[in-house]
Amino acid sequence: MRDWWAVALALATAVGALASRPVPLWAGAGVALVALAAKRPLLLCVGAALLASCLGARSWAGLDDPPVGPLDDVVTRVSDPTPVEAALRVDVRYRHRRLEAWARGEAAASLRPLAAGELVLLRGRVGPVPPEARARLAVRHVAGRLSITHVGAHRSGNLPSSVANGLRRTLTKGAASLPRDERALFTGLVLGDDRDQSPEMADDFRTAGLSHLTAVSGQNVAFVLAAAWPVLRLLKLRARFVAGLAVLALFGVMTRWEPSVLRAETMAAVGLFAWTIGRPASTLRLVALAVAGLLLVDPLLVRSIGFLLSVGACAGIAILAVPLARRIPGPRPLAAALAVTLAAQVGVAPVLAPVFGGVPVAAVPANLLAAAAAGPVMTWGMTAGLVAGVVPARVAAAIHAPTHLLVAWIAGVAHWAADLPLSNLSLWGVALAGALIMACVEPRLRVAAGVALSLLALLPLWVATRPVDGVVLGGGPRLWRAHGATVVVADGSARADDVLAGLRSAGVRRIDAVVMERGSPAARALDPVLDRFPPRTVLSAPGTVARVGPFTVTVHDHGRATVAACPGGVGRCDGHLTRRPPPEGRRPHSAGRRAAHPRR
Repeated sequence: MRDWWAVALALATAVGALASRPVPLWAGAGVALVALAAKRPLLLCVGAALLASCLGARSWAGLDDPPVGPLDDVVTRVSDPTPVEAALRVDVRYRHRRLEAWARGEAAASLRPLAAGELVLLRGRVGPVPPEARARLAVRHVAGRLSITHVGAHRSGNLPSSVANGLRRTLTKGAASLPRDERALFTGLVLGDDRDQSPEMADDFRTAGLSHLTAVSGQNVAFVLAAAWPVLRLLKLRARFVAGLAVLALFGVMTRWEPSVLRAETMAAVGLFAWTIGRPASTLRLVALAVAGLLLVDPLLVRSIGFLLSVGACAGIAILAVPLARRIPGPRPLAAALAVTLAAQVGVAPVLAPVFGGVPVAAVPANLLAAAAAGPVMTWGMTAGLVAGVVPARVAAAIHAPTHLLVAWIAGVAHWAADLPLSNLSLWGVALAGALIMACVEPRLRVAAGVALSLLALLPLWVATRPVDGVVLGGGPRLWRAHGATVVVADGSARADDVLAGLRSAGVRRIDAVVMERGSPAARALDPVLDRFPPRTVLSAPGTVARVGPFTVTVHDHGRATVAACPGGVGRCDGHLTRRPPPEGRRPHSAGRRAAHPRR
């Protein structure tokens, strides 16, 4: 019963943080103190909700009125630089306010090698956050935007950040023998740093439901504590608790205190405390207490997608994993692994389905195959990986030979699962999957399980064949699909990974025709997309008219095009290309070509 009161406390705190109304601080604190003294759980939930609402309103108010104007001062970096197309983005702290800083050209080149926690002299101009980005940036406590024009001298930060940055650089240096994609995956698995992943690899992991492996979570924290256990076990009980907290704090600084890291480390800290005082708690209670405590410290976390996914996965495992494992037939290790995977997918479904358009079905087989290798990579990376960073290159390459095999296996599983003819489960699909899982827990629901399984089997076919008319992909290109034909018009700029995600969510397996202006920024940005989905035809010459399946595609200037249904129906659209006479005075252009590599 105490577990469910803890869950109620976490939910009440989350509701208060979402509301963020300016309730008097004394009211929330007073109700909470009275509830603790009187041991009234329901009253404690009310007090926590009031307190979270008050603190949330104060957090929002702290983002108002940033220091707008020119800046020429030393700032502290609070994140690592992230490349965004031709620019570099990094969060900095200036006068107790966080700013989202953008650099280009020489300024970006000077800023790129620096790490979080270091101090650097910046020159630029601070402006307000655009209204449309305020809610998104508030999760990172960003109060303004800084346009950097010059990067000056820099120096190390405080002792914890210097130690953490030294360890990160040692791990990265030791993995230099790995191929580029494998090295990026290794740093993602060990440190949660996926900035160097190619769009193709990011698409594979997102489609396969394995993105959580490159975001540090409770699994990483558990492996870190396991690696430190031979030393911790030599200490006395209280000293072991303090040393365990120090290990968690150092790992948090190394992984930049991402929301999933905060959840995992808070759970671990609460678990260490409960174990130290001789009152061990269940996983569900640890999750609930960690959520309630974190939302009181930082109410804006309730709007973080990463935090919600981390909490949902952990809660799903805590509630459903054991009952599912009992009902799943077969060898116990396989049943337990399958139960954990299914329970985690159920936990994240309420967030994934509405935010990202669905839950990847491929996540179930992909996680079963990849999890066996992910754990050894994390353990080996945090121990032998540090040794590899201080020994000669040849020795480091030998140390990372197992890493190469394990990381290649994980990447291969992600690519294989992404290519499976499986779609994402929408909200309806999630409901059907939930009915199927509940039927596994309760055998009396076998009829519902049969109906749900039949409908789920038909869902990928429906997703892959439903018509799509001019849907915007990732804020740029547009997609048309009908009767098995697919047309993409690249008349807007967008990141390749966003376009890949849009194509995957639409169930696209191939592209018949792409309209784009050769050599344009939009065309160059689509290179990873066209590598992943080689089109049968590329249309670029103005004046070209092409019939692709049920569509007539008319190409205009600058990569723009008009896509319309063929006037005579599908039967008259044979897929051949035709060219109307060019306007007088204009030099004729080629209508297009078919090739295995049409961009070359």
